Amino acid sequence: MTGARIGSSFRDPSGFLFTSGDTLYRQVQPVYASHYEYLRTSGLYDALVAESLLVPHAEVGLDLAAQPGAFRVIRPEYIPVVSLPYEWCFGQLRAAALVTLRIQQLAMQHGMVLKDASSFNVQFRGTSPVFVDTLSFERLTDGEPWVAYRQFCQHFLAPLALQALVDIRLRSVGRSYLDGVPLDLASRLLPRGSWLRPWALMHIHLHARSIARFAQTSGGTPTKFVQGRVSRSGLEGLIAHLLDAVAGLNWSPGGTEWAEYETTHGYDTVAQTAKREIVEQFLKQTRPAFVFDLGANTGEYSRLARSAGAQVVAIDGDPSAVERAYQRLRAEKETGIMPLWIDLTNPSPAQGWAHREWPSLEARGPADAVLALALVHHLAIGNNVPFTTLASYLSRLARQVIIEWVPKDDVQVRRLLASRKDVFTGYHEDGFVAAMRTFFRIDERVAVGSTGRVMYLMSALAT
Repeated sequence: MTGARIGSSFRDPSGFLFTSGDTLYRQVQPVYASHYEYLRTSGLYDALVAESLLVPHAEVGLDLAAQPGAFRVIRPEYIPVVSLPYEWCFGQLRAAALVTLRIQQLAMQHGMVLKDASSFNVQFRGTSPVFVDTLSFERLTDGEPWVAYRQFCQHFLAPLALQALVDIRLRSVGRSYLDGVPLDLASRLLPRGSWLRPWALMHIHLHARSIARFAQTSGGTPTKFVQGRVSRSGLEGLIAHLLDAVAGLNWSPGGTEWAEYETTHGYDTVAQTAKREIVEQFLKQTRPAFVFDLGANTGEYSRLARSAGAQVVAIDGDPSAVERAYQRLRAEKETGIMPLWIDLTNPSPAQGWAHREWPSLEARGPADAVLALALVHHLAIGNNVPFTTLASYLSRLARQVIIEWVPKDDVQVRRLLASRKDVFTGYHEDGFVAAMRTFFRIDERVAVGSTGRVMYLMSALAT
């Protein structure tokens, strides 16, 4: 059988992911045979799956291999929507770090070790992180240091420290450094006071200096550097120290304009109830299985879509709003809504080698439906996005759109125009509808009480 290989798994000689039809498989190569067998016979696989730390898989016939010579072919549990570390809020990255360290602890208890601690090996089932790379484990050799230590610090500890101690917006550094934030860069950006924190001193500042010294003596900058022999207790102590460091890092979302939007959205109680009822009715009519909620804020309408049976990706560009949504949904143990911190004016592009390793936001669609509520005016007036350009993008994201029109005399639009010249002569409902009709059929138009706002249900035209 010939399968389509997944772009993100081409670097690992142990195996690779591929798809056949709508099914995801992983081919295990002979070079990984002994480690794979030990993963199963040691009890580690069962322990990880029992704690929901690793995606379970089923072994299937070798006739399903994408290439000849496979040792095993497995079918991992399906994760509905892929997310990327540079789309996570602080709480998501922290949760992924803690899961990775817990996995390393269990691995050592079963005579294995994580050879790969990349944040890209973690995905989210709703708000719960889970490790997805079954081939990241190898037999533990006494005396050897943790081979993934530097990678963990670059992918998790450094970005968490920068966000917690400097500025939450430094999360964007991860989009430029896909192999993690360089520790020398993190060391320079962190405040002087961080040198007094034992975890920062050990795992970032002195770690960065050790890497630099090794690079000078070896004549290059390797992906890993040679460490001295480490006892089993020393290795356990390292992981415990990292766990304490990550657990001690926190970021509290402030009261930004958009984090507070659910209580300052310009609707009175009657109008808000009317809007909810319209959205609920549209969702019942369309019955989407997969929804992008754009400008989701803290997830009020994402919950409506979830109640209608959809898996929801709740997207917002405000870190405080996304953090609040994540913490609330996590407390509720929600498995069907995944909040992501994405700026819609600069959404995640295709990244990595040959632009094929990590997919753009658009490539993860099309969704069955997009919720675009109280969003159009922010894009059209706040960011100068023409209606036709917006309509074109929405048509690529989803098959149907539930979208809200907010007129120019609305209090929220007036707020946007308060500090800038009004050059938006084309901002009117007729122009909006004409642009949307280029890509969509208008199915329904319902006024939201006497607010002047209007809810539309639209279906993408066949291409």
